[in-house]
Amino acid sequence: MKVKIIETRQPETIRKKRTCAYARVSSDSRRQEDSLENQTATYERLITSNPEYEFASVYADQGISGYCENRPQFQEMIQKAKEGKIDLIITKSISRFARNTVTVLKVARELKELGVGIFFEEQNINTLSGDGEMMLAVLASFAQEESRSMSENNKWSIQKKFVRGEVMITTSRFLGYDKDEYGELKINRKEAEIVKLVFDIYLMGVGTFRLAKLLNDLGVPTITDGKWECGTIAGMLSNEKYKGDFHLQKYYTPENQRNQTRKNRGEVKSYYITDNHPAIIEPEKWEQVQAVTNKRKKEKNIGTGGTSKYQNRYPLSGLLVCPYCGKNLRRRQVYKKKIEWQCSTYIEKGKQCCKGIRVPDAEVQKQDITEQMVVEEVLRNGKKHYRYTSKREFGTGSQPEPVCEETPDGSILPGVNRPRRTVIKL
Repeated sequence: MKVKIIETRQPETIRKKRTCAYARVSSDSRRQEDSLENQTATYERLITSNPEYEFASVYADQGISGYCENRPQFQEMIQKAKEGKIDLIITKSISRFARNTVTVLKVARELKELGVGIFFEEQNINTLSGDGEMMLAVLASFAQEESRSMSENNKWSIQKKFVRGEVMITTSRFLGYDKDEYGELKINRKEAEIVKLVFDIYLMGVGTFRLAKLLNDLGVPTITDGKWECGTIAGMLSNEKYKGDFHLQKYYTPENQRNQTRKNRGEVKSYYITDNHPAIIEPEKWEQVQAVTNKRKKEKNIGTGGTSKYQNRYPLSGLLVCPYCGKNLRRRQVYKKKIEWQCSTYIEKGKQCCKGIRVPDAEVQKQDITEQMVVEEVLRNGKKHYRYTSKREFGTGSQPEPVCEETPDGSILPGVNRPRRTVIKL
C-alpha cells in the first residue's frame, strides 16, 4: 500500500464587499439636518469597523419624500451599483429606502440579478437571502400603508384648522407683510409701498409685461431679490391677502399624485376669511383691479377659468415656431385689436433675448398647417412675405433656447445660439 500526501492549499483571499449606506430625511429642518449628519457618521463608522466590508460611500438625501424616485443621491447610488462598484447597500429601514412598495421591489430585484444585496437593519432582511424578497414585499406594503395613513391624518388635521379659520402662511413668499410675536400678519411699511405702487401703475393702464420691465429698470427688489416677471405681477394683483382677506385651500394635492399640487377649481372645499389682517390695498381698489384684469382677458378672448381652458384653444397653437430661438409663437391681440402671432421668448423676456417675429393672424390663416412650421420673413420685390418650413427640415434637431447673459453692471447681453438666418431677400 502506498500513501500519497496531498499538500494543503492556501485559502484564497476573500474579497471584501464594497459596502455603502443610504440615509434619508423628509424635511429640510435644522433638526433633520443634524439627524442626517449623525446617520452618515454612524454608517461610516459601522462599515469601516467591519473587516468584511470595504467602505464605498454614504449616500444621503434631505427634504425629499420616499415616494419620489428621482432622489439625486439615491439614483447615483443605484447607478454605481449597476456599474459594479457596490456589492452591498445598508439602510436603516424599508421606509427610509422608499415608501412605495413597487419601487422597493423593483430596485431590489434589479440589484439582486446583479448580485448586489440590500440590508434593512430594522427588519433584519437581506435581499440576497432565500426568503428576503417575500418578507420584503409584505413589510414594504405595511410601510406604504403606514405612510398613507399618516398622510390622511395630516390632511384631516389641516382641514380642521381651516374650518376653525386658523391660517398657515409664510411671509417669505409675498411682499408686504411680516409676522409678529404671535404669528399674526403685520404690514411691512417698506414692502407695502412697492405693493401700492404696482396696483396704482396697473390702474393707470400699464400691462403686466411693461410693469415688470419698469420695476426691473428701477431696481425695485422682489421678495426673492430676483427679476420681476409677468406672472409675479399677475399673482400680486390677484392676491386677496392685500385687501386683508385670506383664501384657504387655493391649491390641493390629488389622490395618488404626490408632489403634484394643482389649483383648486372646486375639486375640494376651500375657506374664505374676511378681515383676517390689516389691509395694504383698500377693498374697493382691489376689486377695481380685478375688474380691469377680467376686462383685459375678455378683450384678448381669453377665458377666466385658468390656463387649461385656453392653453391649446387655437388650432395653430404650438405649430408656429420662431426662426431665431426655436420657441413657439403665441397668439396675441395688439394695437387697434389686431391679432398677431409673436415669439413667446420675445413676449416674456424682451428683444434682448430674442429679436422675435410678428406674423399677422390673417396671413397665417391662409396656410394649411398640420405640423410644426418655422416662420421666416422674406422680402420679394421689396414687399414682406413669409416662408414656412417644416421644423424637421429647418435644422438638425430642435433649436437651442436663447441664453441671456447678465453683465456685472446689470445690462443684458443678447442671446447666443442663433439659428442660421434672418430676413432673406429674393
